[in-house]
Amino acid sequence: MRNATDILIVGGGLNGPALALALAQGGFRVTVIDARPAPARAEPGFDGRAYALALASVRVLSAIGVWAALQDKAQPILGIRVSQGHAGRGASPFSLGFDHAEIEEGPMGQMIEDRHLYAAFRAAMAQQDRITLIDGARVVGQDIAGQSATVTLESGEELSAPLLVASDGRDSPTAARAGIRRQGRDYGQTALVCAVAHARPHDGIAHQMFLPAGPLAILPLPDNRSSIVWVEARETAQAIQRLDDAAYMDLLRPRFGDFLGRIELAGARFAYPLRLSLAEDFVAPRLALVGDAAHGVHPIAGQGLNLGLRDVAALAEVLTLARRRGEDVAAPGVLARYQEWRRFDTVRMALGMDAVNLLFSNGNPVLEGLRGLGLGAVAALPALRRTFIREAAGLRAAQPRLMQGLPV
Repeated sequence: MRNATDILIVGGGLNGPALALALAQGGFRVTVIDARPAPARAEPGFDGRAYALALASVRVLSAIGVWAALQDKAQPILGIRVSQGHAGRGASPFSLGFDHAEIEEGPMGQMIEDRHLYAAFRAAMAQQDRITLIDGARVVGQDIAGQSATVTLESGEELSAPLLVASDGRDSPTAARAGIRRQGRDYGQTALVCAVAHARPHDGIAHQMFLPAGPLAILPLPDNRSSIVWVEARETAQAIQRLDDAAYMDLLRPRFGDFLGRIELAGARFAYPLRLSLAEDFVAPRLALVGDAAHGVHPIAGQGLNLGLRDVAALAEVLTLARRRGEDVAAPGVLARYQEWRRFDTVRMALGMDAVNLLFSNGNPVLEGLRGLGLGAVAALPALRRTFIREAAGLRAAQPRLMQGLPV
């Protein structure tokens, strides 16, 4: 048994470390268990993977002491353009534009590469003496007894704490061992992810193009590059992913268009099958779920990590305030506060993105006309457009303090 800890977090990707840092600020001793070896995501080279962080998520990273190491590596999102069209035919005449100047808080979000974000979390945890990080250790069992949650590592070592947090992905073994069931469906789509360099500047504008097979997101990165999330039907995507780089780009270019000039592949290529996966419960005895362990959503609008950081902010606040009141932080009533705060918002967001994907990922000419009229109507109504901008930025009432950039 290692030194006593207050909270065990299974999963060392992004949400797990973010939660560990937030909890350590609240005075908790935290142990993070990562199944991957330390260098797994610490490669120095650019590989094309990046995240769109909403303004509220940037505030979370600032409040937990991570953003200062990232801000000079980030690309502000200064605008969003939404359109629909067909490969080789360009966008329809109806489109929707959002400009960061329409809200007072500044850029609605920031693009940051995975390698920089992961490295910043690792460095911040290394500087926090309340956090113990265990790399290359897979959890193979867990048990709840009395006021303690115990996990068993593949090595046979056991670790115990009053509370266990699952941050181990949408197929979370930790949630499954606790008997938490999941609801969802397979989209029959795959996201092809890469980055491109282009001849013309992107001016900080993110583009969301809705094509019949699925959305194509073009997200600005530093150094005149853009991150691409290209959704296609599963079999089509698998065939595209098997192509060499030149053939791959020959298919991407007519979908992308020429508004940024000549584009060339920059970095590696990835493929992620898409499905909706929602945990029926976000909590169980002495267990809480965060991030993809609680919800796996469609990548439209890039809300996956943002939803996870909302979980982090809410759970850290609930647990820290409970601790100050002298409560058992893993008591059912305490964990229920977290579930009540997060589950409705998550289901609302997941089902909303599900509906948008169903509405736009088809070539029905009647729906195409109605979608165009809808985009045009929103574009013509400044108050409604401003509401969408604030939603995209994560600015809403009843936010956790970390999402306001404030300590708990």
